[in-house]
Amino acid sequence: MDAKTLALILFLATYICLLIFTKVRAFIALGSALIFVILGLVDILPTYDYLGEIDWNVIMMIAGTMGVVSLFIESKMPSKLADIIIDKTPNVKWAMVSLALFAGIISAFVDNVATVLMVAPVALTIAKKLKMSPVPSVIAIAISSNLQGAATLVGDTTSILLGGEANMNFLEFFWYKGKPSIFWVVELGALATIFILLWLFREYKQPVKAMDKTEVTDYFPTVLLTGIIVLLILASFIEKKPDTTNGLICMGLLIIGLIRKFIKTKDKNTLTNVLKDIDYTTIGLLAGLFVLIGGIKTVGVIDDIGALFVKVGGDNLFVIYTLIVWASVAISAVIDNIPYVATMLPVVSSIASSMGIDPTILYFGLLVGSTLGGNITPIGASANIAGIGILRKEGHEVSTKEFMKISVPFTLTAVITGYVLIWLIWA
Repeated sequence: MDAKTLALILFLATYICLLIFTKVRAFIALGSALIFVILGLVDILPTYDYLGEIDWNVIMMIAGTMGVVSLFIESKMPSKLADIIIDKTPNVKWAMVSLALFAGIISAFVDNVATVLMVAPVALTIAKKLKMSPVPSVIAIAISSNLQGAATLVGDTTSILLGGEANMNFLEFFWYKGKPSIFWVVELGALATIFILLWLFREYKQPVKAMDKTEVTDYFPTVLLTGIIVLLILASFIEKKPDTTNGLICMGLLIIGLIRKFIKTKDKNTLTNVLKDIDYTTIGLLAGLFVLIGGIKTVGVIDDIGALFVKVGGDNLFVIYTLIVWASVAISAVIDNIPYVATMLPVVSSIASSMGIDPTILYFGLLVGSTLGGNITPIGASANIAGIGILRKEGHEVSTKEFMKISVPFTLTAVITGYVLIWLIWA
């Protein structure tokens, strides 16, 4: 058996196990990553920079944001926001949809994972106040974050990759080459998904009742979260910045929050209390997946996928565009979209060059398909993994079936909307 076949079998077996054995996903991913390392050491598989494949920027951003969110929850601000949403919505259904839309708006300017970590605590608080399960609401928050993450240059890593390949700046995600850009496509897709969420949550007709108002005595954690949003946006305009800039921003603000809290409370357990709230299971799962995907990329599996697009599509733009969108949806449902998009962007450029066409339509099709495709399964996107991790910490195990009951109709609606609009605007 050659190295490519072996790597592909290990990869598929790992993802099947991840989908079935939801309670031990982190151990499965880390165990599979260890197998790749061992097989590399004995020359059965090619060796590669295992630690270098881990996106430390994402890992630090998750850890830093989780820590700041811990301080944010302690300040009772999520409970305050929950009070506001409960006051402004007529029933539970609209409260859940409003939270998903709120998460989507934030996610257009902040990393998807960070958005889920910020907004999910509000959903948990509302669920506790109304004595209902938070699972549907947190799932809606995660998939809505993934959708809107593609709207701007700073919303998702895949958008950053596209901006680099196409040399697009922040404003060109709104208007590009004299035409509406990807932002408007994503927003119209988000608008269409509102009706899907309203239908999915149609049974949640319980009225929301006014409750005792939460008093927030410390607004500094809210300032820290706002600082994360502002600094991540500003960092997007810095050229040739370190790859770990976003992660360092989140970790830096966490350190500031910890120092400030220690000075204020003189509590020696300040650091350990916050560290306990960081979800190491989610971090371990993501780290294992990064190493795993680096392995199949090293043996050429992802390159083969790119070559297949060229072979099947021929010179027909509509066929190639359709193939890129829908194959990206299917592939990104089980493969992290960051290495896939990084590999496919130069392939798309090559296809457009050989056909003598503007590559924009293929760029945008790739972005929509790969970013939204991750919404289909619980492990298809980092935001989904983070959301599932938050629910697990609260004692709620989410099955793949339960997740996909919401994610599949939501994703198909958003992708179909984007698929049609991009073709009409850019064909």
